[in-house]
Amino acid sequence: MDLPRVAAFTDSYLPTHNGVTYTIQTWRDRWHRRGGRMDVVYPDSDHDPAEGEYPVSSLPFPFYEGFRVGVPGVPEAVDSAEVVHAHSPFSLGLAGLRLARKHDLPMVASYHTPTSEYAEYLAFTRPIERAVERSAEEYERRFLDRVDVVVAPSERTADRVRDLGTTTPVEVVSNGVDTDFFRPVETGRFRERHGLPDGPLVGYTGRHGYEKNLTAIVEAADGLDVTLVFGGDGPAREDVERAAAEADVEAHFLGWLDREELPSFYTALDVFAFPSPVETQGIAALEANACGTPVAGVASAALADTIDQGETGYKAPPDDAAAFRDVIARTLAERDRLSEECLARRDAVSVEHSVDRLAGVYDQLR
Repeated sequence: MDLPRVAAFTDSYLPTHNGVTYTIQTWRDRWHRRGGRMDVVYPDSDHDPAEGEYPVSSLPFPFYEGFRVGVPGVPEAVDSAEVVHAHSPFSLGLAGLRLARKHDLPMVASYHTPTSEYAEYLAFTRPIERAVERSAEEYERRFLDRVDVVVAPSERTADRVRDLGTTTPVEVVSNGVDTDFFRPVETGRFRERHGLPDGPLVGYTGRHGYEKNLTAIVEAADGLDVTLVFGGDGPAREDVERAAAEADVEAHFLGWLDREELPSFYTALDVFAFPSPVETQGIAALEANACGTPVAGVASAALADTIDQGETGYKAPPDDAAAFRDVIARTLAERDRLSEECLARRDAVSVEHSVDRLAGVYDQLR
């Protein structure tokens, strides 16, 4: 298949660590391996751009530390693009829309995160938060109505997009996992470097946002004979640390880990705990599975499908601390069997399948 030159526009990129960043990086790497070109336009930051990465002027986002807002510019270097792919509906997504309209190019939009999730960062009362959520959903619909195809990482998320009322076709393309990278590895040096004790480890890594409900991990672990390990950072970290200090729980907070450490982190865990009720796919769950680690999560949003009950982990109803404690304990008890099942499914979640699907979506638009 003749691969088109793609211009990807994103409001979230390096050095920020999150699922969007990793997905763009992994898709771009695989696209280049196949002989294609995928340029990235992103907000200027401390990241030193590589070939094909084009930063635009940016400002700090005042409501969320670490995020920057890019000025919606279009670098001349991407004028030769054949397909535009927006990974955000905001500033740089609008820049991508402008490029597509200027040259009459097909445009794809990935639906990574419902913008309404960020309402609590912008509002101080529940009525204001609800008003922000409604405005965000209306804005999303208007943006998505202006593109040619929406890409969603799971069936549940695709249904959510359709429920917004957009008239644009929605295709499911999993973000996929780099199974060459995420695999079981030796963990002794990792545990020693971070001072992790012997015994069962239950942990999470990723953005510490309030919407992730990470204090539920602490609440569920209180009473279990486990050590908690948190990688990552974010605005909710202080609340999680405070909850751990007040509970009868040993918890280690490692901060952002180098990407090279993530396979060791996942492999060292006996259970990956994921109580977030808002995931569009929950790529961290699939990364953990690829390293042989089962997941204890919640039956909400995409995690209801991402976690295969009794096969790759167990899930509890959201906002039920006792049930979440039970699924962590059950996942621990069945860890060996679940791990074998996780490893048997590595190929099925590979990013190679996702890029095959992505290429098909692009090809339909040309």
